[in-house]
Amino acid sequence: MDEEIMALPLEERIEKSKEIIREALEKFDEPVVAFTGGKDSTLILWLTKQVCEESAKEMPECMFINEGSVFDEVLEYVEKLKREWNLKIQMVENEDVMKQAKKVGDTVFVEELNKTNQKELKRIGFREKSFVFNPESFEGNHLMKTVAMNEFIVSKGIDAVITGIRWDEQEARKDETYFSPREDPEHIRIHPILHFREKDVWQILRGKNIPVNKLYAMGYRSLGAKVTTEKVSDKPAWEQDLETSERAGRAQDKEGIMKRLRDLGYM
Repeated sequence: MDEEIMALPLEERIEKSKEIIREALEKFDEPVVAFTGGKDSTLILWLTKQVCEESAKEMPECMFINEGSVFDEVLEYVEKLKREWNLKIQMVENEDVMKQAKKVGDTVFVEELNKTNQKELKRIGFREKSFVFNPESFEGNHLMKTVAMNEFIVSKGIDAVITGIRWDEQEARKDETYFSPREDPEHIRIHPILHFREKDVWQILRGKNIPVNKLYAMGYRSLGAKVTTEKVSDKPAWEQDLETSERAGRAQDKEGIMKRLRDLGYM
């Protein structure tokens, strides 16, 4: 975490983010923007769109990962921005797992999964014959998000993923760098908004009149899987106490294993 950069005026940090995105678009041939429908990825999307418009570049394709438990409001919001901002958004999912998991709580039998998913379960030390589907569990998160994303990266020849993580968001992310190499598959993660705090994100989104997911106005502070995400207040997210935990409405078991998940390739 670079406190000196985080202390710069907000407009200077916005320009810093745009410089990182410009460099990424110049350096890489097949970048993709990770878009979740949340506030941070919305800011990344807007910044990338600004850079492309200013430099007459084509907007990169976006990647939305369907983890198997998505708020209807999130899907509606993704479609809204796709239409209004003329975006190309690829819906990415682990179709093999979803053949068995029609809903959260369904049993998934390992022997009925394809070889890739069976191999990935062994990789994380899972030795049971079945598991109860929950996209925020350790095995669910790995299969539904990381494995699905990695297969997409390989199939599309992606060499860079632009994503909206921040230094202050979690302990596991405080040592991240703007350009972070990944292996298996080989690519680079681009993190243009590392130097923003939660309050900064809201200041930019509201100050620039950038549309946000309506769940935030309903009191949700952070958006994850529908089955494990709860609103923590009736106040809009930007009016809540931003000194408290940003992930207060999220599954805490996942938060506790974030470092291990990130070592496996999770964002």
